[in-house]
Amino acid sequence: MKVTVSNNEHEWEAVAEAGDGVDPADIEEQETASLEEQLAAAQSEAARNLDGWQRTQAEFANARKRFDKQRAETFMAANIDLVSKLLPLIDDFERALDLVPEGERNDPWVSGMALVHRKMLAILEEMNVQPIVAVGEDFDPTLHEAWSHEPSDIYGSGVVVREMRRGYRLGDRVIRPALVSVAP
Repeated sequence: MKVTVSNNEHEWEAVAEAGDGVDPADIEEQETASLEEQLAAAQSEAARNLDGWQRTQAEFANARKRFDKQRAETFMAANIDLVSKLLPLIDDFERALDLVPEGERNDPWVSGMALVHRKMLAILEEMNVQPIVAVGEDFDPTLHEAWSHEPSDIYGSGVVVREMRRGYRLGDRVIRPALVSVAP
């Protein structure tokens, strides 16, 4: 009698005749070993596929985080660029309003200019742009730009005495440092 055991990878033939010495249990054992090899190979491939899928998912999550960070940085850079272009206009409004004679401050034209100035400052506030506090603070070269030294009876050495131009920042980024005079 001829018995053929077959699977995808191997094929065995065994001839079971009356005196040839082939045991049907050996054939079954070979078949079981072959199935176990196939199972181990399938499990190994499944583990590789799972590992590859997990790596791809992690790479995708990292790429998304990088994209979100780049988008936020681009948005902030665009806001900083816009604000830095508006700041000279705000400075001009402040200088003009400071020079209005006391008797003309209630003039409708002056009131209208003051309103425009307040609206510009409100827009900066909506964008979370904050003025840099200068007078009375220790000089910080990351926040202040020293224009001159000025003696002071009120403030000690290295303290900002006067602000010539207001500085602004957006979050932790300085848009424009404050132009200041520092006590020697």
